[in-house]
Amino acid sequence: MKNFILIAGLMFSFSMTAQTKVVKMNAVKSNNFGVAYSLPLTTFTIDAEVTKITSKAGPYYKYAEKYLGVKDVITEDKVVFQLDKVTLENKGIPDKENSYMVEFKSGTTAPFVYLTEEGLICSINAEVDESIFSADSTKKKKVVPAGINSASVLSEELLMAGSTAKQAEVAAKQIYRIRESRLNILTGEADNLPPDGDAMKLVIEQLEQQEKALTNLFTGVVTKESLQKQFTIQPTGNMEKEILFRFSELMGIVDADNLGGTPVYINLTATEKAPVLDPKEAEKKLKNMKGIIYNLPGKATIEIKMNNKTLYQGEHQVTQFGSQESLAPSIFEDKKAPVKVYFYPQTGAIKQIIQ
Repeated sequence: MKNFILIAGLMFSFSMTAQTKVVKMNAVKSNNFGVAYSLPLTTFTIDAEVTKITSKAGPYYKYAEKYLGVKDVITEDKVVFQLDKVTLENKGIPDKENSYMVEFKSGTTAPFVYLTEEGLICSINAEVDESIFSADSTKKKKVVPAGINSASVLSEELLMAGSTAKQAEVAAKQIYRIRESRLNILTGEADNLPPDGDAMKLVIEQLEQQEKALTNLFTGVVTKESLQKQFTIQPTGNMEKEILFRFSELMGIVDADNLGGTPVYINLTATEKAPVLDPKEAEKKLKNMKGIIYNLPGKATIEIKMNNKTLYQGEHQVTQFGSQESLAPSIFEDKKAPVKVYFYPQTGAIKQIIQ
């Protein structure tokens, strides 16, 4: 039985920006001097980065060694994928079964609470620096071509050549002419030299681009495209060799049940876990829970592996493995020095109390 809930698996090949915003809520008479908030459940967002490598053979690859002396060329079109990196981030989501009210007495000095837009508690009586959240994550599609379009440099002589062999010969001669022209400019032997350094740089760059485009007709072109696929899981217990997804060099990332890929496993082991209370102890504790309820998260080690190779390893807090405690509401009654409390919104744990 799987000890996690797979919430989402999405392929990102476009730009996406995720940003956490906070909202200030004032405890005033109209809301009975109370602010509702939620404690988080721990979810983990796993981001797998993949490179799609597309190789396209040039039409004259058979003549590369004969005319250019190049042996290492692409001889067939193919697409392969490589799994570059797997990262993991702790994300808190509102726990619908653990929503509470921050209650203040009417005499409390200007009480207010900062919440995330989802209702997770961030602070009490304290301004929130939004840098406490993870930096905005931007997933961009990146395409890195190895060459430029060769069609723009095809000469009339080349286009008029009858056979592929003749076209290759003409293209090779054109490459050597470009090299000779570049050398003449660099040595100052050209009949019409560029008027200044900037103009010379521009001419040299254009010649190099033309040479590269023609050379690609022999060597071929490799294009690399960065892709990301994201999974979000919610652990419910220890996990051992649970299949997160599968990876194939021919298909990239595929579903966990697709046997065409190699399984990528996730292992999660609780290292700190709150003791399980018997029903009477749990009931007694619940009755004594007054004031500000917060989380004391447990901890777990997480490892993601493929073919016995570790792709990710780390230790993280998990609220599901922890317990809940409370702050007495009386600590907020000092009008001269109101207490400030900061929370980790990802876990609901207390970060700092300032008196």
